[in-house]
Formats: sequence, C-alpha cells, structure tokens
Amino acid sequence: MARRPPPVNAIGRRHRIWRDRAEADTLGAVKVTDILRFARERGEPVFSFEFFPPKDEEGERQLFATVEALRPLGPAFVSVTYGAGGSARARTVELVKRLKRDVEVEAVAHVTCVGSSRQDIAHVLDEVANAGIQNVLALRGDPPKGERTFVPHPEGFRYASELVAFVRSRPEHWRFCLGAAAYPEGHVETRDLGQDLAHLKTKV
Repeated sequence: MARRPPPVNAIGRRHRIWRDRAEADTLGAVKVTDILRFARERGEPVFSFEFFPPKDEEGERQLFATVEALRPLGPAFVSVTYGAGGSARARTVELVKRLKRDVEVEAVAHVTCVGSSRQDIAHVLDEVANAGIQNVLALRGDPPKGERTFVPHPEGFRYASELVAFVRSRPEHWRFCLGAAAYPEGHVETRDLGQDLAHLKTKV
C-alpha cells in the first residue's frame, strides 16, 4: 500500500523553516540540497515560493504581508528574482537579507549575468555571503526589456556556466549551495535537446 504523503504544512514543521528568532540564531543557514535530501529520505514533497523585489515602500509592505499570509503553508524555502539594473540588484539583496533576518525563512538569491561585470557580481556575492545566505541560483538572465537578444557586459559573462565556474573558482570566499536552470523542453535559444543537456551538465 502506497504511503500517504504528509500534509503540505508538515514540511514546514519538520524542517523548522519558519522558526522563531532565538532558534534561528542558533541553527544558522540551511542548504537547499540538505532540505531536498531530508525530504527524499522521508518521501515528502518540497515546494517553495518565488518573489519579485518590490519597486517602492508600498510594494514592500504588501510583499511582507503576503509572506506572513503564506507562513502557515510552511514552504521549504523562498527565492528572490534579480533585476538587471543597479537599484534592482540592490533590492534583491536587501529583500533576501530581510527574509532571512526578520522572517527566518531560508532564502535563495537569484544572481544573473545581465548588465553586470565580474566585479559587480563579486560584490553582490560578497554581500549575500556576509548576510549569511548560503543558497544562490546562478542564471544568465533574460535580455532587458525592449531587447531581443542577450548581450553580455564587456567585462561580464556570456553564459550561466561561466558564472557558476566563477563562483566555484573562489571557495575561500564563497561556499554557496549553487542552483542552476534546466529546461525539460529545451531552451528557446537551443532547440537541440542533446546540446541543451550538455549545457546543463556543464553547469552542474
């Protein structure tokens, strides 16, 4: 007889993702890989929420009201998307830090190559690491609004695989749990599934 899956909010209780401040201060960060392994061993589902950085203070207020409303569902973690502009990048980093510090939820920071030099990205990674965030989703990113193709920064990266390699080349600075994007139906710019799979293997 198949094992009946636990209620959705059970993962939140067992992983203790939504925890009180005193407990969070003693437990520290949790890697997404550990969350997935823990759930796999118990045959439990895992789900998360993805948030977009708000554009103003009212949007920020609404976002955190939404976060509180979602709290009883007990997501395993949340992720925050990453804007191409400097101010948008700053909002992403600040939101990830606040989710980790104030809401006590494991947070995944998106980091993309769009409009960023290696130095820009290194600065963002330093800030994320200094905030105690261990989970990063490394992406190439979509072209900015109004542009049809991705154009890398002259001192940046062309592909997510280059960004992943950059992060891994500095283990003394960054020891992130790295995530990358996979495209089951193939990336829109690479219709050859075999080639797309090769790209994925390069990233992971």
